[in-house]
Amino acid sequence: MVISYDALSALGATLETQWEKAAAGGSGIGRLTRFPLREDFPVEIAGQVAELDPKPFPFLSPRKMALWTSPIFGHSMVVVHRALSKTGLEITPELSPRVATTFSTAIGGLDAVLAADRNLVAKGKMPAPSVNPNSCVNMAGGKISMLINATGPIVTSVAACATGTTSMILGAMFLKEGMADLAVCGAVDFPLVEPIVAGFATMNGAYRSKPDKPEAPEKASRPFSRDRRGFVISEGAGCIILATREFAKAHGLDYKIEMAGWAMNADAYHYTAPREDTIAECMKRAVSRAGISPADIQAVNAHAASTKVGDQAEHQALREVFGARIPPVSANKSQLGHAMGASSALESIFAMEGMLRETALPTINYLPDPDLPLDCVPEGARRLKQEFVLKNAFGFGGCNACIVFRRVS
Repeated sequence: MVISYDALSALGATLETQWEKAAAGGSGIGRLTRFPLREDFPVEIAGQVAELDPKPFPFLSPRKMALWTSPIFGHSMVVVHRALSKTGLEITPELSPRVATTFSTAIGGLDAVLAADRNLVAKGKMPAPSVNPNSCVNMAGGKISMLINATGPIVTSVAACATGTTSMILGAMFLKEGMADLAVCGAVDFPLVEPIVAGFATMNGAYRSKPDKPEAPEKASRPFSRDRRGFVISEGAGCIILATREFAKAHGLDYKIEMAGWAMNADAYHYTAPREDTIAECMKRAVSRAGISPADIQAVNAHAASTKVGDQAEHQALREVFGARIPPVSANKSQLGHAMGASSALESIFAMEGMLRETALPTINYLPDPDLPLDCVPEGARRLKQEFVLKNAFGFGGCNACIVFRRVS
């Protein structure tokens, strides 16, 4: 059972603010200011998260965060703290061994390593002892377990852009296997680091404007659109807390969404290019595991990276699963940008919030592609009752992870 969630994204600092802006057709994309842009740097826009206000969060005091320079730590702890606070649950010493942590990151604190490397090269200054812990990919989950005193199973799932969904699936598996009663899942990534951004540009993944046709930043991310030109790199953190039905009832925890089915598989094909048949198979397995048929899915929250090849492959896979009757498809990256490993955690949260509000979020900046016929909810947020929603997430290395969410009556 999903008992709580919270998010920080380019759309805003609170979940309510983010939802309102998304439902109104807004965008979180703006000018890239995370680092000084060199002349002719290929990427000029991004989805940036606002700087955290540490005052409401004692654990973000300068003294406590002095060694944790990467933004992944403060932002991940905030979303976990807020999600847990919503439940009113205290992790007591008795509960602690039954609380699992699967909160993850795909990129981690590479910004800390980069800064240390530049200091070492330019000034001969040795790295601080905290640099390596900042860069450990599992440390985001480690810091969260320390924050909430969770001593149950802990694991960091790294599945590129599918990291958020794999975190949730691993959490659900811990609950199903009786290894935990509560699982703190989700993901964080802050990839707006100069060589990472430049690298996405050189591999033709990141959006670049045409030199002779500059565009407004908010118009740049356009999944499934005939004029799509790649993804807009963004930041974010999303936490989803799962509990067994028995634990939730015993502790008076409200739940309205469940993970009814899930699946993971590998393309075993190419390090970046997706494979349609394995993507389709992952969707089919998730739907089958939920005990339903494709016709029962009322909406799809797509991976929709906004690349030519990726969106085409996802469309073809949707056609294989649903035939000519593909449900309405929301592509949240059109508003959020692509937050790498955190993207599927954030999008899962928006999908679940849409189920509760009976609303399908729009895909903004959409111009129909005759080769990809889809209902992308282009007109704006749509009133739509949703008992079952399919969430897709695909990552570099051929990592696929799909979840079917069910609204619990």
